[in-house]
Amino acid sequence: MKKVVALVLVPILLIVGYLCIFTVQETEVALMLRFKKIIGTDFQPGLHFKSPIHNVMKFDKRIQTLDADAEPFLTSEKKNLIVDSFIKWRIIDASTFYKAVSGIPQKAKQRLREIIADGLRSEFGKRTIKEVVSGDRAEIMDIITADANKGVQKLLGIEIVDVRIKQIELPKEVRTSVYQRMEAERERDAKKLRSQGKAEAVRIRAAADRESIEMISKAERDAEKIRGEGDATAADIYAVAYSQNPEFYALYRSLNAYKKTFSHRSDILLIQPDSDFFNYFKRLNGSTPISIPAPISGGAEQALEKQPEIATTEGEPEQ
Repeated sequence: MKKVVALVLVPILLIVGYLCIFTVQETEVALMLRFKKIIGTDFQPGLHFKSPIHNVMKFDKRIQTLDADAEPFLTSEKKNLIVDSFIKWRIIDASTFYKAVSGIPQKAKQRLREIIADGLRSEFGKRTIKEVVSGDRAEIMDIITADANKGVQKLLGIEIVDVRIKQIELPKEVRTSVYQRMEAERERDAKKLRSQGKAEAVRIRAAADRESIEMISKAERDAEKIRGEGDATAADIYAVAYSQNPEFYALYRSLNAYKKTFSHRSDILLIQPDSDFFNYFKRLNGSTPISIPAPISGGAEQALEKQPEIATTEGEPEQ
């Protein structure tokens, strides 16, 4: 009989114990309910006891992510933008959360979507496309987070940790025209930069050509000056040599003329036989004595030594 009673009581006690004991994890917040009315809150993590007629509802108190659906919003320019965003949120007041949405997370998420959508619609309506995309994007997210938390904490018992915009796109029907306009603007900027580059290149080439011409002109001027000084010095030397021995100077000039005139064996010169050009040939053939030149000293002697030597045989210049 005792065995039968034990077999009956042990399962009953186990069932009653199971119904009267509950645990709360570190990541959970719990509420004790009796006929859907809250009779207990603020349970610490660990093992707790309750009456079998009481219910315990647990909620995750960690930060959760709500990925909102992409929705269209109008800017101040009446341009439509498709905005994709997500929300980071967590439960901070389990009692308020239960009363607001009956403890159903799906209802809370739907309310959050509506609140964040209203905030995005309001902020986008105050700004242009350029401000939304690049300029004020971070500011918009901060404003929406702050404004949403003002009412959500008291209304739903939750805290919005952050609101982030993942992507902003134009509708497909206007995306192509916008891209074409952007391409035209970039092409215009590129042409402007190319024209500026060409103008700068022309300016640099003109400056380089001017400097080149100035340098060449200066070099030619200096060369002409040096050449003129050299010619003047040579003329002075020749004048000194001519004044010291005019006969030898005349002979020397004639020999040079013969050498240049008859530089090749095929050269032919048609002139009068009694021309002065062959004056020294006539003297040799006519046995007219040619005076031997006196020694020349100084710069005249050095100038004559630099001239090519001429040797003659039988009255004709050596070729």
